[in-house]
Amino acid sequence: MDNRMLRWLNNAQLALVALIILAPVAWMVAASFKGPADVIAYPPAFWFTPTLDNYRQLFETTPFAHYTWNSVVVTTGSTLIGIVLGVPAAFASSWTRITWPATVTLMARMAPGTLFLLPWYVMFRHFDLIGSYTALVLTHAVITMPIVIWVLLPFFDAIPRSVLESAQVDGCGVLRILWRIALPLVMPGLIVAAILAFVFSWNYFLFALVLSDGDTKTLIAASFNFIGEGSTNWGGLMAAATLIALPPLLLAFAVQRRLVGGLALGAVKG
Repeated sequence: MDNRMLRWLNNAQLALVALIILAPVAWMVAASFKGPADVIAYPPAFWFTPTLDNYRQLFETTPFAHYTWNSVVVTTGSTLIGIVLGVPAAFASSWTRITWPATVTLMARMAPGTLFLLPWYVMFRHFDLIGSYTALVLTHAVITMPIVIWVLLPFFDAIPRSVLESAQVDGCGVLRILWRIALPLVMPGLIVAAILAFVFSWNYFLFALVLSDGDTKTLIAASFNFIGEGSTNWGGLMAAATLIALPPLLLAFAVQRRLVGGLALGAVKG
């Protein structure tokens, strides 16, 4: 009886957490299929006639495909830079047992984005890079690199020191040890780091809003166009938000086993 009650309580707790997390998502998706009257109806309209007008308007009145391409370029570029710089940084921090550089990157990530925005704007304007992919990719790399470093640190720390020292005895250099030995062993953590870096960069709003222009504006910044000074196109905004949320969700579902396994492995080994 106690075990059945415990299972019931666990299931009830999971159902409650799932409801809290998924209710806003379900509301967003439902609102994207509502007409102008239903989306602002009070009390809310739970029963309504679905329509695709919001999605049709989204693609007809905005260059949504171009904004999507901009987001893909910026997010992919910043994620790759974060991995290229973050992997050796995490390995070096674990190898030397010196953690203060990683702490500095974390502090930079925790600082508000407005702290960097003005210096970056002045610098990129001086080099005529405002509105370029270069400015957006470099600024978003500041978001992705600390994530990669701190996700991979526990994985590198969990590698037995004797394995790395044996490779040194066999004549391997540090870079070869990283590439041939350490990196394959931390591949689950690298997948987790890449996914988290992608999601954080994809959803970041501030830098894309200020440092982009009409040609390089990302999806998350373009969605701001639906918010007017006197009114808000809630249906269009919910349709845009639904489509913006799809790539990270599809990516997470595609590698969910590796994602969950990597998070659990890092938590246990860390």
